[in-house]
Amino acid sequence: MRNSEEPSNKRVKPVVKSNSLTGVITPVKTPALKRIGQSISRSISFRTEARPLPPAPLRSRTKASSFPRRRNSQCWSDTVESHDLTAKEIKRQEVIYELTQGEKQLIEDLSLVKKVYYEPMLKLDILTESELGQIFGTLDSLIPLHQDLLYRLERLRGLEKTVGEVGPTLMNWFPCLEAYVTYCCNQVCAKALLDQKKNEKKVEHFLRLCQESSFSRKLDLWNFLDLPRSRLVKYPLLLKEIQKCTPPDHPDEDTLSDALELIHSIVTEVNKKTGEAECQFYRRGLTYLEESQRLPEIQLSRFLYCHGELKNTKGQVRLHVFLFELALVLTRPGEDRDGGQLFNVYRQPLPNDLINLEEIPDGEAGGGGTFRGAFTGGNDKVKNCFRVSSRGRSKAHPYSLQANDSFSKQQWITCLRQAIVRSRDRSAHTIQSQLSPLPDPALYHIADLSLSSDTEMADNTSR
Repeated sequence: MRNSEEPSNKRVKPVVKSNSLTGVITPVKTPALKRIGQSISRSISFRTEARPLPPAPLRSRTKASSFPRRRNSQCWSDTVESHDLTAKEIKRQEVIYELTQGEKQLIEDLSLVKKVYYEPMLKLDILTESELGQIFGTLDSLIPLHQDLLYRLERLRGLEKTVGEVGPTLMNWFPCLEAYVTYCCNQVCAKALLDQKKNEKKVEHFLRLCQESSFSRKLDLWNFLDLPRSRLVKYPLLLKEIQKCTPPDHPDEDTLSDALELIHSIVTEVNKKTGEAECQFYRRGLTYLEESQRLPEIQLSRFLYCHGELKNTKGQVRLHVFLFELALVLTRPGEDRDGGQLFNVYRQPLPNDLINLEEIPDGEAGGGGTFRGAFTGGNDKVKNCFRVSSRGRSKAHPYSLQANDSFSKQQWITCLRQAIVRSRDRSAHTIQSQLSPLPDPALYHIADLSLSSDTEMADNTSR
């Protein structure tokens, strides 16, 4: 058998693409970036999944598009005629090459978005400059940022088209990704406005034509606008793969560890700020029927665990439920005068630290009351249901809710349990802080005192 370190021409499968933070960070809650790019389930999401636009006749074209429908899949091994590298080093070069090609493709896509979507929509008055600014955000400023990294990576390639050290280059460039805070924080507002404007005929018609054109690769506008976020969460995965293929005695070994730690911290910060922006956006969209519904816990919440569609006990009203950091809010979706989405608060919100959660097993008889036959048209069996109630507020009645499927139900129950435990811990800590007596300011100096020997004390006395 050949030694695994012998030269090899075997191609290595590229790193699997990922659009979420799974495996990148161990989150304390459902990450905001993950919610924005990929719904928590089929029913728990702040946005609707991208759907194909209805078909329409294409305009006749006299010139073929310069953008390919599909990207050419090329490996590093395809770019060199011969080499004497080990299998491990070949894989390392493949991952670095994938990193480089990913930058090139992102630059092409972002430039395409500007040329094919932004500029024509502005010139044709399909959307105003202000509306385009809200939808596209700071996307234009990301192009030179990634052009800079591409330039640096290409300069690292030697005459044999191999890269030696890549760690220092990434360490120096990663701080530039802080620009993603502004872009990702704007995404929730951008998606809401884009969905609203799609109801206008001229906008829908333009976007449909673009999606049916070859340059779009069957992607809609939001798919393109979400590419930077997808790229951001891919960096830690690529670095881990490079690190796996780097020998212990390689000059890159220590630098790659530092770079991986740095990109983790940047993604964590972007995720935190995005979560705060998402929470603030939905808080602004709540409308209250009664003043008693304005719980301070809602305003004090800094992030969302999850949100999405659930049915009420009667099985007829579809609710959009928000699990904020400190409160559970049931709402009915609606629209404002401009067609923007808002959420009418339904019944009394529940503080998370006062919630009692009851899981109702599938197939269990609906134990009386409004639950009997509520979801199955007279059948006493229920599915995908759970009940929440309040431990201490009389106005908050028990709510029996039904998810679309078992997966969504488990997602809700997991998030609710996490929110309840953390809110109760927070409340207990607050109460403990209030009960703890404050130390006497006159005693603050005691910690700075030291014991002196009898001799020292006698000397001081004589003086």
